[in-house]
Amino acid sequence: MGSPTTCRCRGRRSSRPFPPTRKKEPRPMADLRGFDANQVEPSTDFDPIPAGKYLAIITESEMKPNKAGTGHFLQLTFQIMEGPFKNRLLWARLNLDNPNATAVQIARAELSAICRAVGVLAPNDSVELHNLPLVVHVKCKKRDDTGEIANEIKGYAKKEAPAAPAASAQPQANTTPPWRRS
Repeated sequence: MGSPTTCRCRGRRSSRPFPPTRKKEPRPMADLRGFDANQVEPSTDFDPIPAGKYLAIITESEMKPNKAGTGHFLQLTFQIMEGPFKNRLLWARLNLDNPNATAVQIARAELSAICRAVGVLAPNDSVELHNLPLVVHVKCKKRDDTGEIANEIKGYAKKEAPAAPAASAQPQANTTPPWRRS
């Protein structure tokens, strides 16, 4: 703050605690030339995706302070890679720095599951987990604060290997299931 200045108000001296306000400078407008809304599908209301397992990648990661200011969490952004919900985003927050030891233990176990799912067992930086496919197990949960249904990631798994190519046609030795053999 600036130092108080003296001014005359109705014949007596008084001090103003703040310097006179200045006009705000106009902000530059965004250049939207070349944009045509007819060429782009409008965004839709993002209802939660159904519970299930989805192929995804981590696209962003950031350490952020928690609301109480007593620790930090790692926020991971997951992007679904295929199916009707392709490109939808989900988030996970891992309390890696928290005074609550149980919260840290849960976060470290979740991070371990993510690392195992993407095959990076000892990352030095969270960016090493980016753009590697994994399967996220998504559940729907009612939010305590708003009562709305929201998605929550409840598990992580390795992406399944693609099916092996079909072997050349060779007669099989025994086609009877094991439980029917005598």
